[in-house]
Amino acid sequence: MNEINKNKIFFAACMALIVTSMTFAIRAGILTQLGVDFEISNKELGWINSMAFLGFPLAMLLGGLLYNSLGAKKLMIIAFVCHLLGLVLTIYAGGFWTLIISTFFIGFANGSVEAACNPMIADMYTDNRTGMLNKFHVWFPGGLVIGALVSKFMTECGLGWQLQIATMIIPTLIYGFLVFTQKFPKSENIESNTGENIKALMNPLFLFMLVCMTLTATSEFIPQQWIETILGSSGASPMLVLALVTGIMALGRFFAGPIVHKLNPIGVLFMSAIITAVAIYFMSIADGNMIYVAAALFALGVCYFWPTMIGFIAEYTSKTGALGMSLVGGAGMFATSIWNPIIGSRLDTEKASALASGLTGEVADVAAGQAVLGFMVYFPLTLVVLFGILFAMRKKIEKNRIHPATEI
Repeated sequence: MNEINKNKIFFAACMALIVTSMTFAIRAGILTQLGVDFEISNKELGWINSMAFLGFPLAMLLGGLLYNSLGAKKLMIIAFVCHLLGLVLTIYAGGFWTLIISTFFIGFANGSVEAACNPMIADMYTDNRTGMLNKFHVWFPGGLVIGALVSKFMTECGLGWQLQIATMIIPTLIYGFLVFTQKFPKSENIESNTGENIKALMNPLFLFMLVCMTLTATSEFIPQQWIETILGSSGASPMLVLALVTGIMALGRFFAGPIVHKLNPIGVLFMSAIITAVAIYFMSIADGNMIYVAAALFALGVCYFWPTMIGFIAEYTSKTGALGMSLVGGAGMFATSIWNPIIGSRLDTEKASALASGLTGEVADVAAGQAVLGFMVYFPLTLVVLFGILFAMRKKIEKNRIHPATEI
């Protein structure tokens, strides 16, 4: 353990992110089963979902503040313990409140992974921060594909949701072993003075991107989390839609380096917002096989949101350091935690309205799902305006760009 092996550390980070994303996909796949088994309404399922998105930003806030003193390795150990605890508690859950607690632990673990890995990767690969952050974030959609397929096939084989949750213990143990057996590098290439990080948070560009992140995360995660419930009766397989979306996202992020460097990151974000708005609207009116086309367009839209936003903060407001990256990610997940129960409640309301208007069965389910997706269009539409403003000011932003600590 004397030598620092960056490849093994990067692999451990990717494996931890696979566990993180599998928790999202498998929870989306078993949401209906949980509702039936525990007699839980969509609103209550929304609250359970929101715990994952609430634990995430809390861990990122604490992790961002403590990163300079604890370091990436200790934060990864915290993630490992919370993942293991959350998964086991979920398997043995007895109802609404035990699911709330176990889901919070999983969310806290997921946030700890991001809080540890984003600054660590930005620090290890100073010459290619955005490219390596995108390669790391390949494994979020990559893990979603794995989780979606695991959930689909295990459900079709009649295997319960408890076994689906248990599959995630295997990659958790793998990354835990790697974390405990590897020596981690010290921070050398990012601003590691927490006081300076806090001062830099007042940068207007950082605050602007903080607001934008709440909208990019909600645009990306809410449709994915509710895809099984919203599209369950639409004529398309929800889990195949999720696998298609995440598969395209993984490929897009893998080849993101040259694309982001060739096109200005601001331009990429602006383009992504436009495509996402069109895609969600398309999903709200499509049916049958056309849903797959709309889903592919959605994947292209949201593909670069998360890693490019993190990379933007690392490169354009680098004085904020690990804290800035963690706060931006945390803001995105916190916004999603707020909107989850609202979307669940809206789905219940739209279903009641559809039934009251004379629609029945699957037709009412489809109408309710499409109405909710129609509402979701407003999130990326707002981003079109905000990123449009950013795009118009891109030359000034580039001119005032704060270079990484190594170049100051």
